[in-house]
Amino acid sequence: MPEGSYHYCDISLPVPLDRPFTYSLPETLRHRVRPGCRVIVPFGVRKLTGVALRCHDETPAVETRDALRLIDAEPVLDDELLSLARWISGYYCAPLGEVLRAMLPLASEIHSGKAYSLTAAGLDAARQLLLDAGPEDPVATVLRMLEKRPLSAAYLAKKLPLADKAIRQLERKGFIVAEQYHAERDPLRAPSDRLRVELEQEPADRKLPKAERELIAFLLLHPGSHNLKDVEQQVRNGGAAARSLARKRILKVTREAAPAPGAGPVRARHTLNGAQQDAFAAIQAAIEAKQFRTFLLHGITGSGKTEVYLSAIEATLEAGRGALLLVPEIALTPAVAGQFFARFGDRVAILHSAFTDTERTEQWRRIRSGAAGVVVGTRSGVFAPVRNLGLIVVDEEHDQSYKQEETPRYNGRDVAIVRAQAAGACVVLGSATPSLESRYNAQRGKYTLLELPERIERRPLPTVERIDMREEFLETRKQTTFSRRLIGGIGQRLENREQIMLLLNRRGFSSFVACRACGERIQCRNCAVTLTYHRRDRRLLCHYCGYAERVPTICPKCQSEHIYFLGVGSEKVEDELHNQFPRARIARLDRDTVTGKRQYEVILQGFREGSYDILVGTQMIAKGHDIPNVTLVGVVSADVGLGLPDFRAAERTFQLLTQVAGRAGRGDLPGTVLVQTINPDHYAIRLAASQDYQAFYEKELNFRRLMHYPPFTAMANLLVHSEKQEEALRLSVELGRLLTPAPENIKVIGPAEAPVPRLKNEFRYQLLIKSASRKVLNEQLRRVRDFALANKWPATALVMDVDPLTLM
Repeated sequence: MPEGSYHYCDISLPVPLDRPFTYSLPETLRHRVRPGCRVIVPFGVRKLTGVALRCHDETPAVETRDALRLIDAEPVLDDELLSLARWISGYYCAPLGEVLRAMLPLASEIHSGKAYSLTAAGLDAARQLLLDAGPEDPVATVLRMLEKRPLSAAYLAKKLPLADKAIRQLERKGFIVAEQYHAERDPLRAPSDRLRVELEQEPADRKLPKAERELIAFLLLHPGSHNLKDVEQQVRNGGAAARSLARKRILKVTREAAPAPGAGPVRARHTLNGAQQDAFAAIQAAIEAKQFRTFLLHGITGSGKTEVYLSAIEATLEAGRGALLLVPEIALTPAVAGQFFARFGDRVAILHSAFTDTERTEQWRRIRSGAAGVVVGTRSGVFAPVRNLGLIVVDEEHDQSYKQEETPRYNGRDVAIVRAQAAGACVVLGSATPSLESRYNAQRGKYTLLELPERIERRPLPTVERIDMREEFLETRKQTTFSRRLIGGIGQRLENREQIMLLLNRRGFSSFVACRACGERIQCRNCAVTLTYHRRDRRLLCHYCGYAERVPTICPKCQSEHIYFLGVGSEKVEDELHNQFPRARIARLDRDTVTGKRQYEVILQGFREGSYDILVGTQMIAKGHDIPNVTLVGVVSADVGLGLPDFRAAERTFQLLTQVAGRAGRGDLPGTVLVQTINPDHYAIRLAASQDYQAFYEKELNFRRLMHYPPFTAMANLLVHSEKQEEALRLSVELGRLLTPAPENIKVIGPAEAPVPRLKNEFRYQLLIKSASRKVLNEQLRRVRDFALANKWPATALVMDVDPLTLM
């Protein structure tokens, strides 16, 4: 047996079963499959793409099936990323196959589908049916097509309008059988500007079409590699000829990775001020020492954190290592990436989920090849295959969007720290409002605290005023969206040709619709929540599952015509501004207006260039934007989210208000922030207004200590859900009994209905587990998982969310 040749391979598959599956390796694959390669294997009646974990000669106790095809000649995941995947799987109690699927943005290289073929019974029945049936019969047509060869479902649907109905009928009778298939996409189908061609061998005496002969003559005259689009301009029908010759193995065709969108000229660095220089010097020393360290860069809004990031990345590249920058939301990526392109040119790659599968794959390939040494990405960018990783920067490290809300439920910030530790790299966590966990780690000495206490060029922080909307109502006797102070401030800025940003962290026009006669509220049919009125779309919409219905003219319960709309959303704010300031140019930025991946940047760029006077939006406008002409920021209601049944509600409110206040006064003109609230004395609002992070941190930390919440305990949220309420209740009770009495160092809360008890047609019950010991908590979670497996619970009935950021 040749060296490195094995008979069996353990493969991790993207299924909700936390175990590898052993397959036999055919002779052709035994010396080619290595850990980290993708392999197509049979799984039941399906074919799945899995990742090889281990190759060996240990004969399994059960009969094995053969692996079908190797996708990668070289491993797509190295040992470092495989180890990281195993850590995520263990820490977050997620199946390894699901973790590996999340790590690989290479879906565009695999074409999946369903193919149909005739069974033996189908062949017998086909002959008789074809004799009896007319030519227009769709069943007979499908049989006639399948008699020649198996066909894909997509092909049948394209050729025959009624194919779906005929297929279901034939499947019920057992005349046809479906088979899942996975195949590699033809790389030659890429656009011409992404392909390079080179003559691999001169053809033997073979008759070739004229275009192919002309192309070969061109390549003989101009040896070397050429971009196919350039070749097409020189040789008529050169593209088709090149693809044909590549299939005949006369030409070698390779695919070029596309440059990251937005690549531009390189720009020189700015001069750092004293505090920036001190922070950079500490980071640079750790980079040069190739030492793992975690820095918490706490800089107030407008203090120049990005310039410290840029300088640190420059030092990393000079040391011959790669750098990774994580940003919390897709929306931030174009703005941040633009600064990085200006500094580092085409060495920058972008990774985020708004790209198509093909775009993500191309960027991933650029990173892996070493063509891009700087990566800017959102949460999943933490898995980028950066060569010789030396630095990871996590911007706005406190942001909730770093936590994935589906399996695997990892936190990108924490995964970044674990990855950097394994690579001997530095981590910089940056924020104007650090999470309590990160700030507490800095207090304990686990992280190194770096501070930027002043805005660049010594610009003052904006003046913040709290407006008590209870007093506003008593004085005006009107329930209004805008206070008189805010209306006056907007009018003054419009006269001065300055810009305004208004925040209301709630979408839609009205929060809900109700009946004045009986009090009935219009609820989602799939979720236990009210529907939100969206006036532009003339519909009621569920923000959880997407269910929509028309606005009723009468109450569905009592038939009354007295329907009314309650609550205010960002759409209504925009509408009222148009009424108050008809000549103002107003834009709105929320998930309703940003429907395409480029639309966010179009709206924001228009505001930045002065095409709009007022920008209204949800939390999308609160972070990361540097627009010098904004001198007034208004918070329409600071109380949104403050009353949620979640121990992080006050922290999130403080962070959002502080962040949005930081958008004002970032240019030469001073800024003002007006915060409307009915809770002006709540400590989160009061301390956000005074921009006193330290006071908030100490007060909130004391609350967490008294109530045994993170960072003083490790916590997990166990969510049981089922389409049947009785089953969900039964399973949650079984779980409660398993954990009662609670072992030492464990506190269990529940089971109880989740705050949203029904979501997407599933009833939900939850248990909270808290422990002062992370090890003890993990032991209990493994116990819960083993219990669910032993009792054959449905694979999706139990969700274990470790270190949850929300309990909703």
